[in-house]
Amino acid sequence: MNFLRGVMGGPSAGPQPSGAETIQKLCDRVASSTLLDDRRDAVRALKSLSKKYRLEVGIQAMEHLIHVLQTDRSDSEIIGYALDTLYNVISNDLEEEEQDDSEEENLPKQVDDLGSQFTEIFIKQQENVTLLLTLVEEFDFHVRWPGVKLLTSLLKQQGPQVQQIILVSPMGVSRLMDLLADSREVIRNDGVLLLQQLTKSNAAIQKIVAFENAFERLLDIITEEGNSDGGIVVEDCLLLLQNLLKNNNSNQNFFKEGSYIQRMKPWFEVGDDNCGWSAQKVTNLHLMLQLVRVLVSPTNPPGATSSCQKAMFHCGLLQQLCTILMATGVPADILTETINTVSEVIRGCQMNQDYFASVNAPSNPPRPAIVVLLMSMVNERQPFVLRCAVLYCFQCFLYKNQKGQGEIVSTLLPSTIDGNSVSAGQLLCGGLFSTDSLSNWCAAVALAHALQENATLKEQLLRVQLATSIGNPPVSLLQQCTNILSQGSKVQTRVGLLMLLCTWLSNCSIAVTHFLHNPANVPFLTGQIAENLGEEEQLVQGLCALLLGISIYYNDNSLENYRKEKLKQLIEKRIGRENFIEKLGFISKHELYSRAAQKPQPSFSSPDHMMFDHEFTKLVKELEGVISKAIYKSSEEDKKEEEVKKTLEQHDNIVTHYKKVIREQDQELEELKQRINTLTSQNEQLQATVTQQVSQIQQHKDQYNLLKVQLGKDTQHHNSHSDTFQMNGIQTEEVSKLKEELEEWKNKHELLQGQLREKDSVIEKLKSSQLEIGTTQQSSQTSKSGGLEHNNELQKELEMLRSQIQLQSAEISKLQMENQKLQVMNTTADPVSGDSSARAANNSELEGRLEQEIKELKSEVKALSEEKESLKQHLDSSSSTVAILQDEKSKLQQEVAESKKEQDDLLVLLADQDQKLSALKIKLKDLGVPVEDEDDIESGDQGDEDEDGDEEEQD
Repeated sequence: MNFLRGVMGGPSAGPQPSGAETIQKLCDRVASSTLLDDRRDAVRALKSLSKKYRLEVGIQAMEHLIHVLQTDRSDSEIIGYALDTLYNVISNDLEEEEQDDSEEENLPKQVDDLGSQFTEIFIKQQENVTLLLTLVEEFDFHVRWPGVKLLTSLLKQQGPQVQQIILVSPMGVSRLMDLLADSREVIRNDGVLLLQQLTKSNAAIQKIVAFENAFERLLDIITEEGNSDGGIVVEDCLLLLQNLLKNNNSNQNFFKEGSYIQRMKPWFEVGDDNCGWSAQKVTNLHLMLQLVRVLVSPTNPPGATSSCQKAMFHCGLLQQLCTILMATGVPADILTETINTVSEVIRGCQMNQDYFASVNAPSNPPRPAIVVLLMSMVNERQPFVLRCAVLYCFQCFLYKNQKGQGEIVSTLLPSTIDGNSVSAGQLLCGGLFSTDSLSNWCAAVALAHALQENATLKEQLLRVQLATSIGNPPVSLLQQCTNILSQGSKVQTRVGLLMLLCTWLSNCSIAVTHFLHNPANVPFLTGQIAENLGEEEQLVQGLCALLLGISIYYNDNSLENYRKEKLKQLIEKRIGRENFIEKLGFISKHELYSRAAQKPQPSFSSPDHMMFDHEFTKLVKELEGVISKAIYKSSEEDKKEEEVKKTLEQHDNIVTHYKKVIREQDQELEELKQRINTLTSQNEQLQATVTQQVSQIQQHKDQYNLLKVQLGKDTQHHNSHSDTFQMNGIQTEEVSKLKEELEEWKNKHELLQGQLREKDSVIEKLKSSQLEIGTTQQSSQTSKSGGLEHNNELQKELEMLRSQIQLQSAEISKLQMENQKLQVMNTTADPVSGDSSARAANNSELEGRLEQEIKELKSEVKALSEEKESLKQHLDSSSSTVAILQDEKSKLQQEVAESKKEQDDLLVLLADQDQKLSALKIKLKDLGVPVEDEDDIESGDQGDEDEDGDEEEQD
């Protein structure tokens, strides 16, 4: 410790050692000291010096610090000091902060080189990076956090090299993914920063990170932090998600299949009170919108983009974005980015485009969102980037959307103009002829997109008439465009109008005829092309040459004065073919043309650079070559080409006709197959019904047989009526015996009653005689005693008689109760114990009941027989129906076979036509006429059929 005090600047008498000497002594101490405490103190001292003496510590101590990481793994404190020291040496962040705070401008700016060199030294041994990955796995905060920071700094300095080392390291990426699950927010947040650097421009690592459940964890963190209201952690997570998804089709598909798009919807749930947005919330929402755009970017494969667009519609994300679009108080940059995001979500997706067309702004009365956006586009007071975003949104709405194109053009036609409300067509016309050149250009490009690849609408737009001023007759929209073009307006306005005219006239002979019908148009174009103007006007000259070339190439020679040959002669005399081709080439050589051709979104640094549209660059690329060839063709070649064109048109018509026939036959086949399937299903249903009815008939038969058996038993029971008492277990003889016994007991009872009456009379006589004796005093004692004894004997005999009578009465009541029971039992079974008349009545009543039951059973059997007959008839009709269906099925199969035979004949005919076409093409090639390959034609036809198929599916 005394050594360290001297090194760290403690009081000493001698001169102070320099920083390099101190660092050298500390390095020797780290290398030679045997005590862990001494080494730890030395490393801590190096850490404190590493910021000020970065170069010296890096040169002298790096090897010793790496050795400490390898040997002193058991002590987390020294490992933490070593990692912090290495981070201070390698990282440029600290030195950059010091330079930012310093006011001196002459400081040597070698920060990047120094960090990069130290990083290169560290990763020269790949084991060092592997060791660092092992240390990052440690849970100790003082080890894990410095390790994460050091690895992040290494990736910043030498990203590709460190990425490759981690990629080949066993479970290297998986170890780092565990950082997102750390409960300590500091480590988790720095882990997000580490993964940002790790996933930059490395598709392999991006895939591994994605399949390590990164999407789930990052979305959970964003939700925990409060979505768009969260802090900088949300921003870091969104940047990492962008790294994982941008230009990585595999991860995009995994994100969609994992239903993570649905979890993005809550991000855009903005409340009604949109005032006072924090800068962090604006940044977060901006990144969230960019993440949506990554999934639906036009540069992605069309299938992946389409599936993401549909998922965003079904989960309500598009609806949420449209809510933000129409909300008030949203910051301008968020509104602009939202418009761009909605543009790409609906681009080329018919379902989303239809929904967007139905969105209304919350105004009174409600206006379509498209109209509100177009009002912003043609308003020169709106910000430039916002107007560009609205134009992009309108272009995406019309991209591959013939329905939307028709709706826009219909608002310009005379029969559909509504004078009470502003329509999209009126806004476009107003912008087209306003005094603001940017509005002119935007309106012209927007209208050109409404006509893109739609010949029908190009013809309909020729009907549009404009009232220029009061008292003057209306002029057509085409005429008004050429009038403004000839008035010498701004370059931007003329470029926009020329692009509109070129799009309008291309592939539309009727529009070319209308254009040439105005005698001033061709002289104006030739005059513009022939003049030698400055660089600014060269672009206009090139577009004029393109428009004149389109008038020649798509000319149907219906106007005698402006036939193809005469126009080419005019070019030869007034301009010269070489000069015309040179002026035509000005377009594709222009710098702004190259920028516009890169991506569909119009992105311009300033309004002056707004010259070309992306779709128009495709048209130029398509027409430039064919127009150059058409200019050099002679009249004979034109005639031959016309003949070949006619032949090709005839052949195309034949092919189209046969394709139509084949398509119709395919449809008929499909209908017949569907009909067969329907009939088959009906047949199966009928068979199931028949089987069910057969089982019901069998059940009815069983029930009928059961009832029949029961009826037979009842009849047998009726016939054996006389045996009912034996069935009830009561014998007639026993009943008669009981009756006889009952009669005997009755007789005994009457006899005893008679005796009792006699005794009572005797007693009465004795009482009367006793009274007489009591009154006579002359009776003797002997007679008194004899009378008393006789009286006592009589009383005893009387008591005995009374007890016998009581016993006999109890026995008689008992017999009467048994008699009543027998009568009840006889009445329940069949009242035989009564007299013969009651018995006969009961028998007749029972017979009546039995006859009634027999009648009911007969009627039920009759109903069952009738139901059986009806079921048999239904079964016979079902069998006949099945036979008819089988006959119809065989007929349909025969028709299918005949259709296949006709299709084979058509294919043979097509093969003959193809041979004739090949011969004609060989002749044309011999004559030097360029002929499109049949593969191109078929691919175009196939593309059209695919588009038709997609539209039918979407409808």
